[in-house]
Amino acid sequence: MVGMPAMVGVRAMRWRELCSEALRNIGTGAARAVWWFLAVLLAGLLLGGYEAMTVIGQEREASSRIAMNADVRVLTGGSPVDGVACDGLTRAANGPQASGAMRKGPQVEPASTPGVDLSSYEVTDGMIRLLAVGDADRLQVADASGIWVSADVARDFGMVEGGVLETTDGTVRVAGVFDWPNDGRDTRFGYAVIVPVGEDSPSSETGATTFEECWAKQWPVNPGLDSLMLATVVAGGGDAHGQASGVMGLNRGADSRYDAAAAYASRSTRMMPVLGLALGALIGVLSVRRRRLEYAGALHSGQRKVDLLAQVGVETLIWGGEAVLAAVSLLTAYTWRWSLTSPASVLLAAVRTPMAMLCGLLLGGLACAAGIRESQLFRYFKAR
Repeated sequence: MVGMPAMVGVRAMRWRELCSEALRNIGTGAARAVWWFLAVLLAGLLLGGYEAMTVIGQEREASSRIAMNADVRVLTGGSPVDGVACDGLTRAANGPQASGAMRKGPQVEPASTPGVDLSSYEVTDGMIRLLAVGDADRLQVADASGIWVSADVARDFGMVEGGVLETTDGTVRVAGVFDWPNDGRDTRFGYAVIVPVGEDSPSSETGATTFEECWAKQWPVNPGLDSLMLATVVAGGGDAHGQASGVMGLNRGADSRYDAAAAYASRSTRMMPVLGLALGALIGVLSVRRRRLEYAGALHSGQRKVDLLAQVGVETLIWGGEAVLAAVSLLTAYTWRWSLTSPASVLLAAVRTPMAMLCGLLLGGLACAAGIRESQLFRYFKAR
């Protein structure tokens, strides 16, 4: 018929036939899909698992620093601190999660042990919130209606939360018990009584309404936190020696140069997806290369190159996709079991490598299949 081009070769294979052929090759073992599946699964688990382990390790290091109060900054020096301003730091933009002021208080003498004094510190309500937030072992209510005592004091004097402490000056309620281990942090609260007095209450010893120090707990630490804390210093209130106020870490044993964001950005596994992409491309090339005689024969029998590429893509997507899905499932179980704070974030970092491997499989397989020509059939046959 004039104007109607003659069809050369066989008709284009429909997608149903392509999928059927791909499944037949996988089911009969012609595609060696089981071996390639295992190779992708193992590589995805090793590379993705290494990434997950690295991120979880950094997560544990950050959690350990938080538990050590390495994220607490202390403003101290010769100038007095405004307790109201210190407690108000939490309301500032990019402010800390908790902040409070403290000063040295009078000695406390328990009635049960005459002559044995306990150090006390008068604090604002914000300091009670900081103590409650900093206790990683249990969730505590920042109850400022009574005194707080360290765990060592509570153990030695038989105190419990909600109980009372009989002193030579009267009876006081124990509102809370906090842990203060000797892990490098300032040891003053390690064996002490913490007395909430409010932000603008006068000192029991000096009568002043100001405080000696301002503490702020923030994670991750904002570089502008130190400047924000310096704003709580009372103007013109310095000591006679002209000692300037300064900000330092509460835990002197912790590395002050630690930067969690920088450590994550520079981790050794950050380029793991690139390695996964390259390894996936290699596996894709090998999976097609070993069947090039079969593919060249199909082209010689009249199969179109576009149909050949589609068949290779479907087969690779089936066994490669199943392997990646299995790897991602196992990585999900691992991260949800071992991640301390953010399993979803760890998983997103870990699954990048298996997903990159899948892309590499398709790219490598299709690129190799595109280079197969019918004219090479005899050479492939001799090489076999």
